[in-house]
Amino acid sequence: PNVDLIMAATGTGIAPYRGFLRRLFLEPTPAADAFRGLAWLFLGVANRDALLYDDEWQAILQRETARGRSAAQGRESFRLTYALSREESAPGGGKMYIQD
Repeated sequence: PNVDLIMAATGTGIAPYRGFLRRLFLEPTPAADAFRGLAWLFLGVANRDALLYDDEWQAILQRETARGRSAAQGRESFRLTYALSREESAPGGGKMYIQD
């Protein structure tokens, strides 16, 4: 379907989205064939070394770029935004949390 999906997760809360995104982007499923929107994942963790499944998110980004579905190509299907609370600062100062 031509809908956008916005997902927000912190730490181990990413697990349900992992399976969903694998089915949507990495496995040959009817949902993957039909999806025409943007799946945007916001992932909040304390430090870069705590990023869970980052290799899988990068694989999705690479695959979608190869398929001509990236922001640079004008047809983005997967976007990944990190909030690293111990490494980044919020626009008003202080720690960067996912809600910022």
